[in-house]
Amino acid sequence: MQVFKRFLKDEGGATAIEYGLIAALISVALISGLGAFTGSLGNVFSTIENAIVSAG
Repeated sequence: MQVFKRFLKDEGGATAIEYGLIAALISVALISGLGAFTGSLGNVFSTIENAIVSAG
């Protein structure tokens, strides 16, 4: 019975799961942000490329 009580008080696994969920949420946010800015970032590089080509 004492082993069962000790098992219920142990929160080490719950903490690891919480950190995993936080890491997954941050990853989803970064991937979503990347998808939102990909088009505008491509336009910036195209503008820079055109300026370099026209200068040469």
